[in-house]
Amino acid sequence: MKEIILASQSPRRKELLRQVGVCFRVCPADIEEHMDLSLPIEAAVEKLAQDKAQAVAANFPHDIVIGADTIVSFDQQVMGKPHTDEEAITMLRKLSGHTHKVISGVAMGCEGQWECFHAVSEVTFYDLSQEEIIAYVESKEPLDKAGAYGIQGKGAIFVAKIVGDYYNIVGLPLAEVVRRLRRFA
Repeated sequence: MKEIILASQSPRRKELLRQVGVCFRVCPADIEEHMDLSLPIEAAVEKLAQDKAQAVAANFPHDIVIGADTIVSFDQQVMGKPHTDEEAITMLRKLSGHTHKVISGVAMGCEGQWECFHAVSEVTFYDLSQEEIIAYVESKEPLDKAGAYGIQGKGAIFVAKIVGDYYNIVGLPLAEVVRRLRRFA
C-alpha cells in the first residue's frame, strides 16, 4: 500500500491533513528554497512546491509525495516569512487597509506522475494601528508566517474579508488536495 509523504515541516499543514483523517508521514525537503521570480507568481510557487516534493520523492519512489509552499502577494510583490521584527512591521503596514493574495502551490506525485496546481485566496485587512502591529509582532507569531500573519491565530483579528479557500490561507488548499489524493490511491 502506498504511503503518503508530506514534504513539509509546517505544523499547520500537518494539522490540516490530520483534521480530515489523512494518514501521512513527514519527511521535509532538504533543499534551498528558491523562488524563480522570472515566472508568473503562481507558476513560481508551484515550481517551488514541486522542487520540494521531487527532492523527497527520490527517497520514496513508490509512495505519494505532497509538496507545498504558500506566499503572500501584494502589489505584485512576494512577501515571504519575515526574518526580523522590523520586516514583520513593514509587511503588516503594507497590508493594513488593503487586499492581498495568498497563493499556495501544491505538487503531488507518485512513481514519476506529477500533478501541480495552485490556489489563490484574497484577504482584506482592516486598517491597523501602529499599536496593534507592534503588539502583534511582539507576540512573535508573525515570524514564521508568509506575509507576517497567521489567520488561524492572533492575526485573525486583522481580517475584514476573505474571498476563496480559508484553508489555503492557513497553508494548504485542503479540499482540493484530498480530492486529488484519491487519484493516486
